[in-house]
Order: sequence, then structure tokens, then C-alpha cells
Amino acid sequence: MSTDQWLGLVTGILFGFLLQKGRVLRFEKQVGAMLFKDMTILKFMLSAIIVGMAGILILSDMEILKLSHKSMNAGAVVIGGALFGIGWAVMGFCPGTSLGALGEGRWHAVFAIAGMLCGAAVYAEIYPFLESTVLAWKDFGKIGLPELTGLSQWIIAPILWGLFIILFIWFEKKNL
Repeated sequence: MSTDQWLGLVTGILFGFLLQKGRVLRFEKQVGAMLFKDMTILKFMLSAIIVGMAGILILSDMEILKLSHKSMNAGAVVIGGALFGIGWAVMGFCPGTSLGALGEGRWHAVFAIAGMLCGAAVYAEIYPFLESTVLAWKDFGKIGLPELTGLSQWIIAPILWGLFIILFIWFEKKNL
């Protein structure tokens, strides 16, 4: 295995450990998030975004990695987001938490994983049709917040960090 693969494995195990310790693999936490009664998952995601954003921007500035945006396609975002949300609501798991739950021995997560694999297979089969329909909807190109706003990523990132921290604190005060 290469160094990159080892680092990926170690960070994946660490992330899985943190998912488990944060109790975000629990079905009741998933349902609580969807009902806006328990923001444990959102607080976990906000924390991961803050840390990940800082790491990615630093690695990008050090030229260790190169940022490459995917094309922002309205059809793909709307349809894909809706399917993701429906799957999460029906199964009570997103892709990461389903694998973590299976790792904890919750065998019912197999159904969510099977659903994701079936969905990926169906997507692969109907891709030619989607390419000429849904994926042909408005394509905004490879854009991000710096391109949209004309601001440096180092201006946008601290603003987002501040907003996320304020939201996190507000959730804590509301016992969410």
C-alpha cells in the first residue's frame, strides 16, 4: 500500500471512531436531526467542515493538493439531493452512518447499504438517458464561493467558520 492509502485508511478509521463516539450512528440521532429536535449530527458535520476546510485550504496553499471543482449542474443537484434526502429519511442513515452502524453490528443497516448499491447500479444503467435530459439542465460550470463572490478563499473561510461556530453555540444553548 502507498503512503496515501495508509493515510486514507488511518484517517478513515479515526473518522469512524469519532462518528461512533459522537453517537451520530444512532438511529434516534438520525431521526432527531430530520425532525429538528436533535442537532447532534449537524453539530458533528459543522465541526468536520470547519476542520476539513482549514486542512484543505492549507494543503492547497502548500500545493500538496490541487482544488478541482465539479461542474455545478442544476439538474444533478436537485434530483441527486432529493434522492439522497428521501433515502436518508426512509432508512435513517446516510452513506457514512450506514457503514458505521454496520460496523457497530446493527445488521438492519445492510438494507440501507443494499439500497445505495442498487441505486448506484441503476444510475450507471440510465446514465446515457440522464446525460441527455437531467444532466443537460442548466450547467453553471466549475464554480465555488470564491468565483461567485470574487473574494479570496481566506476571507470566505473565516466568515463561514464564524457562522458555523455561532450556529453550534446557538444549538447548545437550545439543548438541541
